[in-house]
Amino acid sequence: MLARKTSKNQLTLPKEVVGNFPGIDLFDASVDNNRIILTPVKIVPIDPSLEKIRKKMERLGIVENDVTEAIQWARN
Repeated sequence: MLARKTSKNQLTLPKEVVGNFPGIDLFDASVDNNRIILTPVKIVPIDPSLEKIRKKMERLGIVENDVTEAIQWARN
């Protein structure tokens, strides 16, 4: 299957290709050995709830004193 590059440097992908990725509107584009690689990307909203942040910090082993030291370091 062929993909056509438009005058605005956009690629038009065949329906047969895009049909394999229902619900996906974004693709990460990279180049490897003269090949264009498109990787489907699904954006997931970030849930900034305080409880999830605390759980992630605990999972990473970050304690309150680490945060205080990081803030002081950043301010210097």
